[in-house]
Amino acid sequence: MFVVLVRHFETLGNQFKRYIGSTDEEIVVTTDMIEIEQYPRVSRVYCSPLLRCRETSAILYPDQIPIVQNDFRECHFGDFENKNYEELCDRKEYQEWMDSGGKIAFPGGEDPMEFRLRCKRAFAEVMEECCKDCIDSVAIVVHGGTIMSIMEEYDEKANSFYDYQVKNGDGYVLEVDSSGWNNGRRQFHTCEQIHCIRKNHKNS
Repeated sequence: MFVVLVRHFETLGNQFKRYIGSTDEEIVVTTDMIEIEQYPRVSRVYCSPLLRCRETSAILYPDQIPIVQNDFRECHFGDFENKNYEELCDRKEYQEWMDSGGKIAFPGGEDPMEFRLRCKRAFAEVMEECCKDCIDSVAIVVHGGTIMSIMEEYDEKANSFYDYQVKNGDGYVLEVDSSGWNNGRRQFHTCEQIHCIRKNHKNS
């Protein structure tokens, strides 16, 4: 089974490098800016419940109604939500979070390690569902942190969480052995990375 992991297209908060987790922003990319053909066709689509992922899914896979998986939603950044580094760098609690390697709970928000666990569990549930239904290809349109959590846990290369950062519209194409997954061999092979190609019509 081939699995396409895609990070949603850019939002206004992304442009200003803000921590956008539970904030339900819309995307700011239009269809005429994207080379849609490079994204593999699939038999089924899953996505996060947040608007930016549902909108991205509708652009990439307009002929499919995505199955919403609530636990694919981005981490809730609490007091850091909708703020960027410049707005946070002088705060003691932000420095403490940075010093922890991003592993302690966000003030007023979600524990990052719990976030990673729920993303991994959600991915495992989706894989089991697809294997049961004999699905040969699936797209999962989610958030950067969700992708990083999944890759950290299941990629056979076993790199660390931050090694799997992707830009908006980017992602991975994975190969999962369905029979192996059902028998407890829960790893995948990364076939290729996806890079979003945007056409600047203003200069053409």
